[in-house]
Amino acid sequence: MVTLVMSEYIIIITGRELRGRFMGHNVYRATDYDILPLNPDVSVQTPPSAVESHLLALVRSHLYGGYFLYSYGWDLTRRLQAQWQTLDDDAGKALWEVADDRFFWNRFLQTRLIDVTYSSGDQNLSPYILPVIYGTFDIRPARVNGHHIRLCLMSRRSRYRAGTRYFRRGIDHEGHVANFVETEQMVLVDEPSQDSSDEVNAQLSFVQIRGSIPLFWAEINTLRYKPDLQIMSLQDTLDAAKKHFEEQVSTYGETSLVSLVNHQGYEKPVKDAYEQTIREQLNLSQVRYQYFDFHSECKHMRWDRISVLIEQLEEDLKRQGYFHLDSRKPEPVQLQKGTIRTNCMDNLDRTNVAQAALAKWTLNRQLRELGILNEHEAIDSYEELIRDFREMWSDHANEISIAYSGTGALKTDFTRTGKRTKLGLLEDGYKSIMRYLKNNFFDGARQDAFDLMTGTWTPRRGWSPQTLVSDRRPLATRAMPYVLWFSIFMIFAGLTLPRTSDYSLFYYFLLWFILVAISLAFIVIHGIEYVNWPRLLPLSDIVHYDGPGFRSGRHGIGFGIPSLDPARANEKAFLNHKRAGSKLGQIEMGEKHRID
Repeated sequence: MVTLVMSEYIIIITGRELRGRFMGHNVYRATDYDILPLNPDVSVQTPPSAVESHLLALVRSHLYGGYFLYSYGWDLTRRLQAQWQTLDDDAGKALWEVADDRFFWNRFLQTRLIDVTYSSGDQNLSPYILPVIYGTFDIRPARVNGHHIRLCLMSRRSRYRAGTRYFRRGIDHEGHVANFVETEQMVLVDEPSQDSSDEVNAQLSFVQIRGSIPLFWAEINTLRYKPDLQIMSLQDTLDAAKKHFEEQVSTYGETSLVSLVNHQGYEKPVKDAYEQTIREQLNLSQVRYQYFDFHSECKHMRWDRISVLIEQLEEDLKRQGYFHLDSRKPEPVQLQKGTIRTNCMDNLDRTNVAQAALAKWTLNRQLRELGILNEHEAIDSYEELIRDFREMWSDHANEISIAYSGTGALKTDFTRTGKRTKLGLLEDGYKSIMRYLKNNFFDGARQDAFDLMTGTWTPRRGWSPQTLVSDRRPLATRAMPYVLWFSIFMIFAGLTLPRTSDYSLFYYFLLWFILVAISLAFIVIHGIEYVNWPRLLPLSDIVHYDGPGFRSGRHGIGFGIPSLDPARANEKAFLNHKRAGSKLGQIEMGEKHRID
């Protein structure tokens, strides 16, 4: 159930796609939905107001743009080891009662039903409460040396601090980081005579995590290809980072941090701030930091050099291990005692390559220790298995990237084929252009949809819904794109005019080229005004932050003349007043905003 302005709505899954069968249970992807208003005076097909129509469009875009998975009998929100550790306590409980709160994506939408179930002794609505995850799932059978195995890859995206590539960065004051994803690679070894059976002889699981750099930082879109990098030195940066790492250690055990951020140029400041926080200030005994200069080590398409990172992490991988449960033994053969946390700037492309390499190393180790591979063999020797492995990790990378940046992942040609190719470079160039367009001109609405559906934003007293559908920018700002496109149109139209006089055409083209230059310069100088920003939770405190920290530039903010932009002048005055009455550390990065 979701509450909009004029009604509450029940969202029902009405279409599904079978993605595979896991541990005796079907895993489905939701493909179609019905949105049913509880207010009889409201129609979903013809909403009574522009605001309601806009909010319903956000709901639909989120439902049909996401990759939502569920199972009626298996808890997809928790990794195999976590389920085994609480097996006795979970007996007789509904799936939603034991689900991992981080990955229970529709937890907020189920709040009303859960509250009724908890508060009412005679109304158990558990059959209507179905945990759904936002992630990926793939499972494929294979035969290796006479053994029948099933290779499974699953990712789970956290509902905390969820959002799009540029509008959700860094950490919040509760220790939640943006783009946090748990990825679990599983191997199920079947009994020799039961290829099609759901019974398995052994279960093996290897878990990795990724997440944004746990600092208060942002990238401010300005229509330039590289946004302004901003690091905010707030008073509780250390407290927030400590909360984050303590939660990871409590959940996964020892944590090895792998940073793939560039050591020079645009990314260097955030790398330095991260390392200073980890090495000089936190001093957590179960957290180890490892830097890998990805672009320098793998330059000239030498992507096989990722093996250097594996060598650096080999001791950690052996010490942390993996989960191994043998059906013939009462206790697990071994538990995974830690995990690798990988990040680059976006936690997408470089992170995908590194995680796939670590997963491949671990899979080889697992199959050797099971006796399926001999000591000198590797999965590369088995064409079908290595093809499935590469395809699964490439598809996984694409789905995560689409969810976060709007396009497929870069560098997937290496993950899919084991080689970096020139065709792959061309595909990456196309994806980079599409990312730029989507991140600057479309992601504001996508972010609003995330905030609405995860409960980060809820309708509140004093909120003016007209801000969603009205453009309050100054007239000059709104007019410039029309001036630009009309001028370009007139230039092309002039090319078709009869040439009665080159003298007159010279002044004709001069006029329109001058207007193109003026309008284009205005748009570039005021680039922030043309970015499609979120409207439910405006990021004004980040865009106009002027406290301690670092900012690579202040592009796209105009000339700073209040008369040119009265809306911004009023906004700055409000922000100054807000700062005067509160501590600097209370500035939120995309948190739930309240109006006094």
